[in-house]
Amino acid sequence: MLPSIIDHIKQIEHGFKHIIAAGDQILADQEEHHFDLALKLLADNSYQVRMLATYILGELSPTHPDALLTLKTRVADDQNWRVQEMLAKAFDQYCKVAGYEKSIPIIKKWLSDPNPNVKRAVTEGLRIWTGRPYFKDHPHIAITLIGTNKSDDSEYLRKSVGNALHDISKKHSQAVLDEISKWDLKEKKTAFTYQLAMGK
Repeated sequence: MLPSIIDHIKQIEHGFKHIIAAGDQILADQEEHHFDLALKLLADNSYQVRMLATYILGELSPTHPDALLTLKTRVADDQNWRVQEMLAKAFDQYCKVAGYEKSIPIIKKWLSDPNPNVKRAVTEGLRIWTGRPYFKDHPHIAITLIGTNKSDDSEYLRKSVGNALHDISKKHSQAVLDEISKWDLKEKKTAFTYQLAMGK
């Protein structure tokens, strides 16, 4: 079964649905050692296969600490942007199952990681933050958490921060303004994020 699944996903260059379907098919096999398989798939040269591994790890992560750690380390170091998009989805899956409020300590830990890919997985994965349980009722907490990386060295991450805040501003404009009005716009990196948050 596995060779045919892998061959199929390698034929498709874009999208996530086929990866998710393949992952669900693999996870349905209760006799498979899913974590060990995911580690093996992560070593594949094909980004589609590494995306599949990332999806499987995301599904395992709420009950498997080593899966969450692997996402934060090995997957976050992957150079393919599509794998990083799947990492964001995997982190959101962890928070969804564990509970967004209960996940705040992990969210904060990931947001303070040295690797910008780890931080972006949180900022991007939970978009739109205020559409998620808990943050829907506490938008100011979401805004504060997102804003912690407003002046990060990584432009890639700052784009995610600014865009995530802009998303929230569509329903909570005053709350976003209250946050970004405190920012030091003399700092170029912060000013960059500010422009995006303001939709400019």
